[in-house]
Amino acid sequence: MTERPDLPKLQRRLAEFAAARDWQPYHTPKNLVSALSVEASELLEIFQWLTPEESSRVMADPDTAHRVTDEVADVLAYLLQLCEVLGIDPLTALAAKIERNEKRFPVGGEGGADGGAASLQ
Repeated sequence: MTERPDLPKLQRRLAEFAAARDWQPYHTPKNLVSALSVEASELLEIFQWLTPEESSRVMADPDTAHRVTDEVADVLAYLLQLCEVLGIDPLTALAAKIERNEKRFPVGGEGGADGGAASLQ
C-alpha cells in the first residue's frame, strides 16, 4: 500500500513542480485565487443540476467519481499553493477557524440543528 502523503510534503512537491517549470512568477496570490475559483467552479459544474439525492450518489459512477476526485485535487492544489505563497499554515488556520465557530455556534445555541439557517429566513 502506498504511504499516505502529508501536507508539507505535498506543498513541497507542488512548489518543486512549479519551480521546475519556471511558473513561480505566475503564482501570485491573485492568480492562485483566480485559478482556485475556476477549479471550484469546475467542481460545482459536476453537481450543478443534480438533485440532493443524486449528488449523494455521485461517487457511485466511476467516470463521475474520477472527475470529482480530479477537481477536488485541483482545488486543493491551488489552495495549498496559495497558503504557501501567503505563509499560511492551512491546518493551523483550519483549527483556529473551527475553534472560533465552536464559540460562535455553541451546541444548543440559537442556530439549532439547521446551523442558523432558520434565523436567516
